[in-house]
Amino acid sequence: MPDGTSLDRGVSKLKPLGLSARIRHCLLSNQTDTELRVLSAKSANNYGFDVTHFKMFTHLDPLSIQINIRHKNPHKKVTIDDCSILSEYINDAIQSSSILDQPFTLEISSEGIGEILTEEKDFQIFKGFPIEVTYQDLKKIEQQTNGLLLKRTSNDLQINQKGKTQRIPVEDVIQVRLTTPSG
Repeated sequence: MPDGTSLDRGVSKLKPLGLSARIRHCLLSNQTDTELRVLSAKSANNYGFDVTHFKMFTHLDPLSIQINIRHKNPHKKVTIDDCSILSEYINDAIQSSSILDQPFTLEISSEGIGEILTEEKDFQIFKGFPIEVTYQDLKKIEQQTNGLLLKRTSNDLQINQKGKTQRIPVEDVIQVRLTTPSG
């Protein structure tokens, strides 16, 4: 992300070998994702940050966890040192928990220039703007679609695609990003 700060940190508990490791790698549940989100948010909160975006890439080897943060104080910008320190805290929290028992990489980044819509006010302000939505379909496969933002309710994200309304369940939405009309 332009203007964002990022720190990649590789961490490993054990090295997966063979088919059993790949099977274990693919069996991460939604509960695991939720537990990691909550643990990361608590760790960030303890050190004066909010988690604005959390994404886990289970198809990568090792598993990759990407977290965007911002200061609770809106007048402070996230620095590389903030990312480094928070990376250590979140890594330690994950390692101390029993949530993951496989290798993973952890990337802590700032939210950058704000092209990702996360807050309720973002969805109200940018109504009618072109967006790209990353979501998971019924088979839990990541998909992307473009359209004009109509609204986000507690149940779904509604976008206008050539005059037709597409509704995407909120729980399936991974990311909503502002785009230019051409994409």
